[in-house]
Amino acid sequence: MDVQKYIASGILELYVAGILSDKENLEIANYAKEYPEIQKEIEAIEASILTLSKKTSPGLKYSFKSIMDRINNEVKVIPINNKRGTPISTYVGWAASVLLAIGIFWMYQQNQELKSDIQVVEQQNNNLEQQIADSDSSLEKTTELLNSIRDKNISVIPLGGQDISPSSYAKAYWNKENNKVFIDAKGLPEPPEGFVYQVWSLKLSPLTPTSMGLLENFEMDENKIFALNNPNESEAFGITLEPAGGSKSPNLEQLYTLGIVSAS
Repeated sequence: MDVQKYIASGILELYVAGILSDKENLEIANYAKEYPEIQKEIEAIEASILTLSKKTSPGLKYSFKSIMDRINNEVKVIPINNKRGTPISTYVGWAASVLLAIGIFWMYQQNQELKSDIQVVEQQNNNLEQQIADSDSSLEKTTELLNSIRDKNISVIPLGGQDISPSSYAKAYWNKENNKVFIDAKGLPEPPEGFVYQVWSLKLSPLTPTSMGLLENFEMDENKIFALNNPNESEAFGITLEPAGGSKSPNLEQLYTLGIVSAS
């Protein structure tokens, strides 16, 4: 038997692909036991397909059987007529078909990875565009806020920490012309879950509190500056910690900051 000519015929590729008849498979298996060169060539073909598949998807674990199953699912292979007299040229043609199937499978894998990479890049671009838009919006809001608190009609009232939190502090920027108060709450700790800071306008004699609103989404606000309406004749401002949703009257045991409006 001319072993090299047998190897060059391409029938071993068909054997590896699993598309020969049982009789032909048995014949090749016996040849592989008898001729080490044939066994070595079979192992080389299997190794080549494994290497190619690992390169297309390096993160996955492959067995040779799983790869050939996927190839057979992706590409329909017409079985060979089970005759001993099949010409060598026919075997070569079928071997080329198997190699083509492997090539198509590899290109399919590459195409899928390319589509995935494109989707990742597009998502990154969308995220970057959103960040730029958010940054522009944030800058515009910051500029508007700075212009508001620098208005000549603004009164600045420091709010000092109280017994429950002596280190806390805040500032109230009160524009009496448009009944707006900007609360700078940077000096307040983040409220516990289920609680919210509530701002009060106070009349001192007798003590009469009026709610101005809540410092909502405190954790999410980077600047910790909140705009509230204040149509009241305020003599002081206080900030208390209240249950989520706020309270009708302040819990003075949870009074975090307090500041008196200057008479001038």
